[in-house]
Amino acid sequence: MHPFRQAVEDRDEKAIEALLADEVVFTSPVAFKPYPGKAITAAILRGVLRVLEDFTYVREIASPDGRDHAFVFTATVAGKEIQGCDFLHFDEEGLIDDFTVMVRPLSAAQALSEAMGAQFDRIAREAAGQ
Repeated sequence: MHPFRQAVEDRDEKAIEALLADEVVFTSPVAFKPYPGKAITAAILRGVLRVLEDFTYVREIASPDGRDHAFVFTATVAGKEIQGCDFLHFDEEGLIDDFTVMVRPLSAAQALSEAMGAQFDRIAREAAGQ
């Protein structure tokens, strides 16, 4: 099993953060602008762990060189079933430097947006080290 998948399935926040490059860029399924940097990305991912219930990866797809991965998942947010995919690119050191998430259906994406919006003050404080 891929170390990222293992870390997420174990809900191991420290292991997830250790796999992020300092210059990682996180592209949210519900925000207009990407979030650059390890601190904010790690804080967002901790928020996701708090709001998504019954999170399960159902498929993993990798490029032949292992630098690009797609992790297909299912979960529940605010009582709505959500399907999504984490698209990850790994740098030369094996750290995630690009992290893009896509989700469906629209009603679940809206529920995710609301749930993460309610977390965002905490996420911002965590990213600032407070």
